[in-house]
Amino acid sequence: MTHTHHDHQHGHGHQHDDGQAEVLDLDAEVLAEHTASITAWLPVTASPRQIVDLGCGTGTGTFALLTRFPDAHVTAVDSSVDHLRRLREKAGAAGVADRIHTVLADLDADWPDLGTPDLVWASASMHHMADPDRTLRQVHDTLAPGGLFAVVELAGFPRFLPDHVPENRPGLEERCHVASDRYHAEHVPHRGADWGPKLTAAGFTLDGVRTITVHIEQSGSEAIGRYALNSLQRLRGSVADALPADDLAALDELLDADSPHSVLRRDDLVVRTERRVWAARRA
Repeated sequence: MTHTHHDHQHGHGHQHDDGQAEVLDLDAEVLAEHTASITAWLPVTASPRQIVDLGCGTGTGTFALLTRFPDAHVTAVDSSVDHLRRLREKAGAAGVADRIHTVLADLDADWPDLGTPDLVWASASMHHMADPDRTLRQVHDTLAPGGLFAVVELAGFPRFLPDHVPENRPGLEERCHVASDRYHAEHVPHRGADWGPKLTAAGFTLDGVRTITVHIEQSGSEAIGRYALNSLQRLRGSVADALPADDLAALDELLDADSPHSVLRRDDLVVRTERRVWAARRA
């Protein structure tokens, strides 16, 4: 749904901030249709009653799963007190607080008691684990026999800008992504991993892999403007030292809410990315 944005997450023991929570909420709002398509695709053999959301953040997956499975209860796990508080507030406002149990835990440390769920969901969280193979084995042993584990990952940061933007530095966003990929290859080595072989090695049977293409075009949506602003601000944090001065100045102008060139004032923003889903079953 992380990581500078989409490398924001949840569930792995780092501190969080209000900006991160906001971008998670915007991610949920802008990509709601795509998240719903993933939950609809999940190859469940029966409607799950007990679900665990690992690295739940502010609840993107939690609420999508509650909608998809109206008889289910979700245990939402995260390492951020603030994220879990925000999730509980939203649950209360939506009238589903009685269907959610929150657990504060660092999944790289002691594994919490999560019961015996029928479905475990991990969106944009597995690549943050210090030892993801250990986590996969823990999930396998936690699941009920025949239970399903869904690993969802974004293909890096979304793209927001048309190729000619900004007009004085065309191609800026792509250069930012190249620099970001170099940064994350060093600092988040499991980002972009193929989770299929890892799941198989942990004892799972792979039950399906799907790629969801996200392409929201030329939207003047206020939410998409704020989503682009927050996401590009977080992207800037990982690439500032690698960009030439002219590129950094052009990026800062796009991020200046008071600038006439701010992304908040554009009506030609897009959202382009991919989500990949691995569904794996405990035999």
